[in-house]
Amino acid sequence: MKPARQIIERVRELCGEGAFPGRHAGRTASWDPDPFHVLISTVLSQRTRDQNTHVASSRLFARFDTPSELMSAKLAIIERLVRPAGFPKAKAKAIKEIARRIVEDYNGKVPSEIDELMTLPMVGRKTANCVRAYAFHIPSVCVDTHVHRISNRIGLVKSEDPERTEEQLMDQVPKDLWIDINSLFVRFGQKVCLPRGPHCWECPLTECCDLYAKYRPEPPRKSGTSARRDSKGRTLADPRGGEA
Repeated sequence: MKPARQIIERVRELCGEGAFPGRHAGRTASWDPDPFHVLISTVLSQRTRDQNTHVASSRLFARFDTPSELMSAKLAIIERLVRPAGFPKAKAKAIKEIARRIVEDYNGKVPSEIDELMTLPMVGRKTANCVRAYAFHIPSVCVDTHVHRISNRIGLVKSEDPERTEEQLMDQVPKDLWIDINSLFVRFGQKVCLPRGPHCWECPLTECCDLYAKYRPEPPRKSGTSARRDSKGRTLADPRGGEA
């Protein structure tokens, strides 16, 4: 069994700020991190970068700050405001409907139960767990692409499916650290454990990482020198075969 607490604390030392819906480059969001704002910002974050989420969320909440305001807003205006996050038509339609459901079905309060959250448009298990973790502070493991990739690379889990990754992380990681997994691994995945060409020479986890044990990547060499390769001819500084 991998030393889960030690792994997470080492990542915290390197990426202490962590990730949070709407946060970008050290800039915290201007809106309150309540369940409504976190839910909408997390929906906007799907398939886009942190910077785009920050801009789109800030623009939207500066104009429509409550579920009732957003529910009554014109769809075209919402689309224009959230355009920086990409997929403006789909996201605008979803968040307007989410606002309506919150007002009409939940008396203006975002539900905290995962099954109820997942009945809302564009809210899958990952988004629901993010809302539970970041807004309600309920111990939850939010598995996005970073968490899935890094957990499998290190060897904390062995899973091809995000839902199985969630289950295995809940078994392997102490409950008091569940919320931290997403926050820290997202930032770690953006800075060090990149999808392609992970910076293993900057990583504090090499001694317990399955990917490093298999490939032992080195820093990129200066131009004019040849990179070390494995038996299949893959450049060890870019272990693409290790993708989870």
